[in-house]
Amino acid sequence: MSKGKIIIGQERFALTIERLCHQLIEQHGRFEHTCLIGIQPRGTHLSNRLYRRLSDILSIDSIEYGKLDITFYRDDFRTRVKPLYASKTEMEFLVENKRVVLVDDVLYTGRTVQAALTALNHYGRPRQVELVSLVDRRFNRHLPIHSDYTGIRIDALDEAYVRVEWAELDQEDRILLFASKQEAE
Repeated sequence: MSKGKIIIGQERFALTIERLCHQLIEQHGRFEHTCLIGIQPRGTHLSNRLYRRLSDILSIDSIEYGKLDITFYRDDFRTRVKPLYASKTEMEFLVENKRVVLVDDVLYTGRTVQAALTALNHYGRPRQVELVSLVDRRFNRHLPIHSDYTGIRIDALDEAYVRVEWAELDQEDRILLFASKQEAE
């Protein structure tokens, strides 16, 4: 496997998570009327980190936290060459009249977020929805979707591939840029 270019290493990765947490606290205080929802599968790695760190900083364990599967809400669900595998949705609450913070690792075309917004409708009508993304590939958007809280913005060619690696899965936290998706595999 060839190596990609390291965009963010372990130390800066931790600082980025910390910054995102403090930005969320500035806007949502103690999360009394706000819930945190990770988009399955890759967004939940970031949302797990945010949830744990927010709970530590605020010294609370009452932040409503869920994990939302969007597999069957994707616009390419029936047209994929490889089969999609659903993850388990873990949401024990409704979002009716709450502020929702959706979390994903990479914002690219916006289609994943569109699917998440559609899936979220099954849990009520939120007062507001915001998006946290660790990586925003802002020049590759297909839909008018933006990140409200962003770890890093990366401007890369369409063929380029961004991969977020997590210590829990990949032994190290870092963000890599590859020339192509094939190079990343």
